[in-house]
Amino acid sequence: MATANPAKTRLIEIIKARSFSTGAEMKLASGRTSNFYFNMKPTMLDPEGAHLIATLILDALAGSQVDLVGGLEMGAVPLATGVAVASQIRGWPLRAFFVRKQAKEHGAMKLVEGLAPGESLQSKRVVVLEDVTTTGGSAMKAIAALQAEGAVIERVITVVDRLEGAAETFKAAGIRFQALLTAAEFR
Repeated sequence: MATANPAKTRLIEIIKARSFSTGAEMKLASGRTSNFYFNMKPTMLDPEGAHLIATLILDALAGSQVDLVGGLEMGAVPLATGVAVASQIRGWPLRAFFVRKQAKEHGAMKLVEGLAPGESLQSKRVVVLEDVTTTGGSAMKAIAALQAEGAVIERVITVVDRLEGAAETFKAAGIRFQALLTAAEFR
């Protein structure tokens, strides 16, 4: 399925070349298996891929009241970093954070990283980012940690929605969900 947006069209080309595979059954983070797989790290860490993703996320957020962007480690780290850099260039600086899968057992022992000493997520409007979304379980883990810190979840944005239940998960939780691309655009 082609799209009229040149940035999306080019991002699809990069993902197909660097991050999308079909054939062998792969186990997903959701625990499900699939014969198509997105390993988004090669695209997120590619200069053009990172730029396109950050641009599309910022375009999606235009006009929104947002304080921070981030999500669950590891996939959200390059996304949040790219968006933070691109937002500064655009003159709309958005700070980034990430949520650890589990708190460190030494140092500050934080679950949410990226805030300076004395900063808090209390009443901050945050956008949770994901590279690939299947059922929404990973984002919901991040959301629970962020809400426990007082954050207000503005929405979840994913680069690719596999169309396997995430939209329903977020709708049931009352959280807005937006996908830059869907699995249907790769089939």
